[in-house]
Amino acid sequence: MNQGLYPLAAAMVNQINRVDVVSNNLANANTIGFKEEGLAEGTFNHYLEKAKQEGKKSEYINELTNKVPKIDQSYVDATQGAIVNTGNELDFSLKDAQTFFAVLTQNGDVQYTRDGSFKNLDGFLVDSNGNNVLSADGEPIGVEEGFAQAIGVFKIDYENLQKYGNNNYKLKDQAQLDAQVQAMENNETFVMQGSLEYSNVNGVLSMVQLIEAQRGMELAQKGITGIDDLNQKVIQKLGESR
Repeated sequence: MNQGLYPLAAAMVNQINRVDVVSNNLANANTIGFKEEGLAEGTFNHYLEKAKQEGKKSEYINELTNKVPKIDQSYVDATQGAIVNTGNELDFSLKDAQTFFAVLTQNGDVQYTRDGSFKNLDGFLVDSNGNNVLSADGEPIGVEEGFAQAIGVFKIDYENLQKYGNNNYKLKDQAQLDAQVQAMENNETFVMQGSLEYSNVNGVLSMVQLIEAQRGMELAQKGITGIDDLNQKVIQKLGESR
């Protein structure tokens, strides 16, 4: 097989993945508290070196194949979204980009979110999915006088979180809860009542990224088609010369 096909095929896969991520960003451009996601590329050599450091068997193939582009990692853009006043006493936004609200799901799992569009359900503060919003002590919050001061605010590095669903996060390692999650003692410093943080997705920039990814995929596809046509011509010429 022509070695030029490897990097072109890998580039197509990468661009398909990029289209998926950018499309999801655009779909959530109006989602409260949503953070834009992105992908970073590396080369196959990076994974060979990583395997070597971990004591795994790895093998160098050749200069071209080992420089095949590969999705290296995904990341979350923690940039603060626009804060918009709503006047609703059940709406809350966070001032610090590394802080989160905590909710208790129906399965008993604790998840973290920056979506502060809460509701009153049977006297308890819940998120849009009906999950109880938690205090700093991990207790459900009743909607009563002074309830806003009871809302828990938790500081967590995004590197310790993984996306769960469309707009929530979970700790990658629950065993590191005490080391990686810091409950803020005074939430008045971090919380603004009567406002919401909108998505930090830039619709125009995301559209440009989507077009670039689609064109990159088309160019790689044309390259593969060109190599295939060239191979057919070479085979035909060799057949005619015999």
